[in-house]
Amino acid sequence: MEFIIIGAVLLVLILFFASGYLKAPPDTAYIISGLGKKRRILIGKAGFRVPFFERVDRLSLRVMQVDVKTSEAVPTNEFINVSVDGVANIKISSDPEALKLASESLLGMRQQELISLVTQVLEGNMREIVGSVGLKEMVQDRQGVAKKITENVVPDMKKLGIEVVNFNIQNFKDAAGTIENMGIDNVEQIRKNAQIAKANAQRDIAIATAKAQEEANAVKVESEKKIAEQDAALAVQQADMKVKADTKKAEADAAYSIQQEAQRKVIEIAKTNADIARREKEAELAEKDIAIKERELEANIKKQADAMKYQSEKQAEADLIKRQREADAKKYEALQAAEAKKAEAEALRYAMEQEAEGIRAKGLAEAEAIEKKAEAQKKMGEASVLEMYLTALPEVVKNAAEPLSRTDKIVMYGDGNSTKVVRDVMSSANQIMEGMKESTGIDLSSLIAGFAGGRAALGTQPEAPTEE
Repeated sequence: MEFIIIGAVLLVLILFFASGYLKAPPDTAYIISGLGKKRRILIGKAGFRVPFFERVDRLSLRVMQVDVKTSEAVPTNEFINVSVDGVANIKISSDPEALKLASESLLGMRQQELISLVTQVLEGNMREIVGSVGLKEMVQDRQGVAKKITENVVPDMKKLGIEVVNFNIQNFKDAAGTIENMGIDNVEQIRKNAQIAKANAQRDIAIATAKAQEEANAVKVESEKKIAEQDAALAVQQADMKVKADTKKAEADAAYSIQQEAQRKVIEIAKTNADIARREKEAELAEKDIAIKERELEANIKKQADAMKYQSEKQAEADLIKRQREADAKKYEALQAAEAKKAEAEALRYAMEQEAEGIRAKGLAEAEAIEKKAEAQKKMGEASVLEMYLTALPEVVKNAAEPLSRTDKIVMYGDGNSTKVVRDVMSSANQIMEGMKESTGIDLSSLIAGFAGGRAALGTQPEAPTEE
């Protein structure tokens, strides 16, 4: 029970800390309030709030773009009505003091509402700055005018906790075409100044050209004089150098001829040696090629022989397996046929034995009936008993032989034949006679023999005379 309570307490503590754990991203400020007057702010770090007692509000610190356009024309300090189109990038400041101001004035405000509020503030400041500058300054120094608007709007934005990242003026327009006319005037003035500058430049060029030609001519004369002196000195030096060069050339030619002859001999010797080495190398390569071709031919022949040998061995193995499987199949078929014949014979034999047992039982029953009948007719004499037996004997033999008449086929092994079948039937009849003898004490064979003997004796006596 104690462990259950501890576990429950731990689970509650874990859930408590899990529900109070916070981790603020870098572009969002988490403002925690509820306990005490001082609010806590988390930006890009983790923190904790007390569940059910403190709440968390979020302020996005992402940059927002605001299009600022004057809703109507604004007069400059020269009373020229212009329309101004600008764009500003703003964001909620991440400074703690500015965030406190933003949490008081902007918390819970949607982004579109915030942009609308900032647009109104920026438009008011832009109208104020445009009315304090001239049109020429506005057109020529857009960056300066934008800087003035930014400096003018910063205090108002700071009160809201908003930081102006940058502000740029996109375009100026005026309905009277003053800006366009100023452009035309400037173009003409620029063209005039350009033509004056061009004429002055051409004059300066002509003066400079003449002076340059004069100086160039003096320099040319002096330089030609120096060139002539230098040419004369050069000719003397060239003649002296030619003599020396001819002498050196003759010496060099002689040395070159000697060196050339020596090199020719060395080249011829090297060429002869190279030819000999080349021929030896060619012979060696030819011998190697022959050896390689011989080995390849030998390998091919050996591979072919091995392949043929392997194929023959596999073919022989396949033929042997095939013959073995055929022999096994024939043996299996023979065994199955023998088993079938054996089963058929066993079934037929069993049927015949069962049928013979039935016949025997029937014969014994009839014998018992005859025995009882004989006891009942004992007083009638042997002749009466014999007559009764002889009357029933054909029916007994018929019943003993009747199962054989219903048999389509009899398969007999050993010395069995039709004579044996008849003998078996007669043996059954004899068994019946023996059974009657044992049960009644009447020897039917003796009775038949005695009856036959008596009839024979009566047949030999002379007939008694008859009275007329």
